[in-house]
Amino acid sequence: MTILSSSGIAPDIQTMNLCFYGAGSMAEALVRGLLDRGLTEPTRISMMNRQNAERMRELNDRYGINGAVTGGDKETMLREADIVFLAMKPKDAADAIRGVRDLLHPGQLVVSLIAGMTIATLETLLEKPMPIARTMPNTSCTIGLGATGISFSSSATDAQRRLTDAMFQAVGLTAVVDEPMLETVTGLSGSGPAYIYYMMEAMIAAGAKLGLTEEAARELTIQTILGAAHMVKATGEDPAELRRKVTSPNGTTQAAIEVFAAFRFTEAVEAAIARASARAVEMGAEIERNAKS
Repeated sequence: MTILSSSGIAPDIQTMNLCFYGAGSMAEALVRGLLDRGLTEPTRISMMNRQNAERMRELNDRYGINGAVTGGDKETMLREADIVFLAMKPKDAADAIRGVRDLLHPGQLVVSLIAGMTIATLETLLEKPMPIARTMPNTSCTIGLGATGISFSSSATDAQRRLTDAMFQAVGLTAVVDEPMLETVTGLSGSGPAYIYYMMEAMIAAGAKLGLTEEAARELTIQTILGAAHMVKATGEDPAELRRKVTSPNGTTQAAIEVFAAFRFTEAVEAAIARASARAVEMGAEIERNAKS
């Protein structure tokens, strides 16, 4: 596995047409990140979904991208794309891909953002050999702090691998992993922001319950989470060591940690990530069944 931090832009992407099939929060996060960092121009990006014309107009107004409204728009955008991002919901993926596969051709790079869908299943659905990058980003791509796991099909060229890596590096950090590890990436970082938000919800609620205003509890919680993350990154120290440094014997932090331990906090986190990873496998199996039906 290689970990790469955000750096540089692949120069040839500026001349490429990018088409997003699916216009949900993850697709929007990636589009916003790519545009904010100057990786491409709005006129080079097209987006579509199954039926929601209002959503297309909203995205067009917000980013200046080309939102498909008619069936003819969709066909043209898919045929002319150099890179096709598959960002539909997993439950809709098999039927959606079957519906457009005749519009795609081997000269395109397919980038999948579909949780659980394996490269093998996607190849089955496409019914033609195409280079594929299977990815698992998270919504922090919106602000350039995303974490994305990437695996490639055997037909992806070195140039396509570099291009994919460059696109996702532009919106955060990438980890190129063997495909089976993408389910773990899904459980750890793909769903990970929600775990931190959940923790923040609890901290804010606790602060308010103990007498702080909700605004004060919120601001203190945000700064605490932000500062802790920056400490780990800036110092390079292990989180466990940083925790030990601020946990004085018989002090307030130790008292809190003992409560977490009593509620089996570590085991709960491990079980949650394992369950999310397992659910990604289950979703993949469901998609595979649909692909073969």
